[in-house]
Amino acid sequence: MAYKITDACISCGACQAGCPVDAISEGAEQYVIDADACMDCGACQAGCPVDAIVAE
Repeated sequence: MAYKITDACISCGACQAGCPVDAISEGAEQYVIDADACMDCGACQAGCPVDAIVAE
């Protein structure tokens, strides 16, 4: 299962701080998840205050 950060992202950084494998970085418009580095743990989704991370 892959995770994606949607346009609802407010660029607060909570997801990046919660990622145990540093798979999330700040992109040009919003934070992005490196699918190759992501281990699908869901920590980013649980830590997002605006529910901007969805499982695909």
